[in-house]
Amino acid sequence: MIDAETVGVLIMLIGLYGIIANEKPIKQVLSVNVLSVGLVLFFIGTGYVPNRTFPVMPANPVDPLPATLMLTTLVVDVALTALALALITDMGVDA
Repeated sequence: MIDAETVGVLIMLIGLYGIIANEKPIKQVLSVNVLSVGLVLFFIGTGYVPNRTFPVMPANPVDPLPATLMLTTLVVDVALTALALALITDMGVDA
């Protein structure tokens, strides 16, 4: 079975290829988003520990820090996308 870390790395490589191969700025921004989703999947898969429970007063909790950091990463990614698209439209770049 394929684990989440492997799929995350593959998605990150697809996003990196999209950044390098595309010349249009909007496609590059979308490729950055794909790379970010791969990064989130990689870290969530890394933080997963089987046979552990959610961290609300359990006996054997899982660490909630990777999931918390990835939520922050998604918020930063949305802000980065909005800023990049605003700069692209303001510069009048042919998308």
